[in-house]
Amino acid sequence: QVQLVESGGGLVQAGGSLKLTCETSGIMFLLNAMAWYRQAPGQERELVAAIDSAGSAKYADSVKGRFTISRDNAKNTMYLQMNSLKPEDTAVYYCAANSFMSIGTMNDYVYWGQGTQVTVSS
Repeated sequence: QVQLVESGGGLVQAGGSLKLTCETSGIMFLLNAMAWYRQAPGQERELVAAIDSAGSAKYADSVKGRFTISRDNAKNTMYLQMNSLKPEDTAVYYCAANSFMSIGTMNDYVYWGQGTQVTVSS
């Protein structure tokens, strides 16, 4: 049974930091590209950051220089360090696992977590 469990969300003031964690089980983690997506109310789900099986990362322009994605293959866990948070970062953040080793597109992400709420106050 595949499980992706996010944690680390919460309420933070603008300029603050949060670190999201995605613990996985039931997948060949080291062979899967992984990603963080987010969805704000009334908005489409969008890519925040993704990391392939080799550790190469891709970021949305809106978070470049502020967010860092990483993975620990020994722990089957992915992280998202979020610094200099802005009110527009407020959203539900989802962890996703790709069926392939490369980053691909959202359609390639076949397993999803339940999401964790991040709220940034101004």
